[in-house]
Amino acid sequence: MTSVLSFIVSIFLLVQSPVMEIDTVNSIDTIITAIDHGSSSDLAKYFDSSISLNVNGLQGDYSKNQAELVIKDFFKKNPSMGFSLVFRSENNPSLSSYIGDYQTNQGPFKVFIKVSQQASDFKIYSLEFVKG
Repeated sequence: MTSVLSFIVSIFLLVQSPVMEIDTVNSIDTIITAIDHGSSSDLAKYFDSSISLNVNGLQGDYSKNQAELVIKDFFKKNPSMGFSLVFRSENNPSLSSYIGDYQTNQGPFKVFIKVSQQASDFKIYSLEFVKG
């Protein structure tokens, strides 16, 4: 009886693991799409209530609404010509980091994204756009 129960639990865990990984990937994919399209409103959906923001040297801690306005202004001045993710660090299930390249007609920007995940909530707590 114990071995049957262990077998069932093992099967359940194997089936659950890919589902949780897919949820994380889908969450970051929507963030990637928002940056790629230059959509501050879609990106702001994933902002934490307070976010550390660095937009080409303009640094500070902002509320979700203030950060959306700063990003909206950045996207207006630097329209997207494409965004690609170049690095993922998803080793810690509750904290992940990503680095991407944001292309504009003003030149490329490195994008540093730090997110926290608690249950099904996926929130950006730090975001940087650095020219270079």
